[in-house]
Amino acid sequence: MFVDTIENFFLKILERIGLKGIANFYRVHQEGMRYLVFGALTTVVNIISYILFRTTFFKAIENEQIKINISEIIAFIIAVLFAYITNKIYVFKSKTKYIKELIKEIISFISCRIFTEIISILMMNISVWLNINDIIMKIVSNIIVIILNYILSKILIFKNKKY
Repeated sequence: MFVDTIENFFLKILERIGLKGIANFYRVHQEGMRYLVFGALTTVVNIISYILFRTTFFKAIENEQIKINISEIIAFIIAVLFAYITNKIYVFKSKTKYIKELIKEIISFISCRIFTEIISILMMNISVWLNINDIIMKIVSNIIVIILNYILSKILIFKNKKY
């Protein structure tokens, strides 16, 4: 797999520069480490999408709260699609035998992400109400959301199934 190749490439670099302990830690905790890597990439996708929509596509909207909320929702949708695919395939390596299982997994994933998105939206609105920089709040809210999403994914969505 492409991800395995890239992962092994960087782990070998770590070993060659004398950081074998970090490479070994990564290997032992591969699922959690991959979650952090793809969580960080999802965060980047989310933040870049948010900034693009807020500053480019919705630049003409004068109401800051509307601009922020619409941008946040679109960034959320893009990030959830990216996160579901990467979590299913690369992090939790979830296999679904039946379409009913896949649909249940997708619905659970989206439901949990909606829950954490509500938390993010509340935080973004707090940034408007308290006149806090929305980009800084976006970064803080994403850190909180990543932690909550891992816990929910591990416990509720991508449970280890035995076939």
